[in-house]
Amino acid sequence: MSRHEDNAPTLKSLLILSLILYLGSISILGFTIKEMQRTINERNKQITELSSQLSQIYNELSSLKEKIKAYNTSAIFSYERIYEKIKDSVVVVRGKIIAQFSPFWKEYSSVQGSGFIYNHTGRIIVITNNHVVDGAVNITVSLLDGDTYPARVIGKDPYSDLAILSVEAPPHKLKPAIIVSSSTLKVGDPVIAVGSPFGLAGSITTGVVSQLGRTISESQTGGYPIADVIQISTPINPGNSGGPLLNIFGEVVGITTAIIKNAQGVGFAIPSDTILRELPYLIEGKRYPHPWLGVVGTDMNFDLARIMNVNVTYGWLIVEVFPDSPAEKAGLRGGSQTVFVDGRSIKIGGDIIIMINGTRIRNGDDLSTYLERNTSPRDKIKITVVRSGKMKDIIVELGSRPYPHT
Repeated sequence: MSRHEDNAPTLKSLLILSLILYLGSISILGFTIKEMQRTINERNKQITELSSQLSQIYNELSSLKEKIKAYNTSAIFSYERIYEKIKDSVVVVRGKIIAQFSPFWKEYSSVQGSGFIYNHTGRIIVITNNHVVDGAVNITVSLLDGDTYPARVIGKDPYSDLAILSVEAPPHKLKPAIIVSSSTLKVGDPVIAVGSPFGLAGSITTGVVSQLGRTISESQTGGYPIADVIQISTPINPGNSGGPLLNIFGEVVGITTAIIKNAQGVGFAIPSDTILRELPYLIEGKRYPHPWLGVVGTDMNFDLARIMNVNVTYGWLIVEVFPDSPAEKAGLRGGSQTVFVDGRSIKIGGDIIIMINGTRIRNGDDLSTYLERNTSPRDKIKITVVRSGKMKDIIVELGSRPYPHT
């Protein structure tokens, strides 16, 4: 028998053995893959359960944090403590204005309001309302203990109803209040006003934030709105104007500014963010540059939308565009046809402003508040309007609001 024939069974056996080993390895590998997949599925299930448990723990911790916060708040929320903290910072502002005038004599009448002391980068000032001291002479500031000192206006802004006074008083007599940002205020938050209603110095009234971002106007603004105003249920009586509006920690979040005649329990305050934004200008006697669009308009509503045959029931309808204004230069359009709605005449056919830089504009309050909070003169903004039933984006470079002659 040849050597080749002797090796044949051996090769065959090796081939069979290799095949057996190969099949066995495939089987083992398949088992291993299945085992790995099962392990992965179990781990994924454990991760899901752990994630759910962590989410539950997070929710419980958040709830506990809110309870602790509420407890701490209730523990320190004391009108007595708030008053004790602020009373020496609130002042009575008095002055005289010309009541009657002739070439031969002048008759003066007294004006009175409130104010509060503040330390702006080391300079002690009194903050009050512009309408309290507008046109006044012989201005004085009285502290709670009755001590009275001469004062003078160093800066003012009729568009925010703010005025800054310097006071000729010993520094140790002037105890500044603390101003914090008003951006955290929410509707329903309790607030406290301190002032001198009817000349009754050091009076405190309480209420809640009724709404934010309101718009009001006063005679000194020349018809322009005072934007981004806090509406409060806190009673504001004559003499309260210029006093601080406080949060539950006794910190200033606004300055009370006006009441609406014949209104029941509705007051207004300029937010502290406006004060802090304007102070660097006013304390140096400079004018604060308010953004200006140069339009007159009215809030949209269902009746207007039906008359104009548009499907937009919100927004701000442009009635008139001022000549040579930023709005005119950008191509915004005013009304062209006069109609009567609820007994008043309105020019329709103008652009309806519905968005600025992607932010929804529901009405004139939203428009004024957005511009005041977020823009400055020379800023370029994207205004989205509805024109002839179609949406259109228009880029406008804002101007600076003209100051009234005062």
